Amino acid sequence: MSPPLDLAVLLRSPVNFIALGAGTGLSPRAPGTVGTLLGIPLLLVMPASLPAYLLVLVVLFALGVYVCGACAKDIGVHDHGGIVWDEVVGYLVTMIMVPRTLGWIVAGFLLFRLFDILKPWPIRVIDRQVHGGFGIMADDVLAAVFAAVLLQLALRLLG
Repeated sequence: MSPPLDLAVLLRSPVNFIALGAGTGLSPRAPGTVGTLLGIPLLLVMPASLPAYLLVLVVLFALGVYVCGACAKDIGVHDHGGIVWDEVVGYLVTMIMVPRTLGWIVAGFLLFRLFDILKPWPIRVIDRQVHGGFGIMADDVLAAVFAAVLLQLALRLLG
């Protein structure tokens, strides 16, 4: 369990503001789940074109490597539970080529949170062995890939 953070940490810098999901990571309960909710409105403004969507994701991932690593250094805890930008980007990865309808948005959210929380192999290995901003981002992106594969299978089966 990560030590609690206060508003002063959030406001210390724009980097922390982004890494802490505009304050969603300060939630006293389930900050990762609350932070992932920030991904939903971002999904709704993501480009519809797949190449543009992927380009934005690459930029958001690179931004995440920087801000998550810098925030972790600032607060002195690697991958503090309040750092939720990785969840936001992970959710957006989950939703690649998924219809933006309520049912699919909820399904993607639930599947992503399931894999992010359970961290099955090899997600758990990356979570424990890869450090810095890249490590903070990588395990969530891998959890998102697991969730995305299941969503794509469901899309194919349900039409």
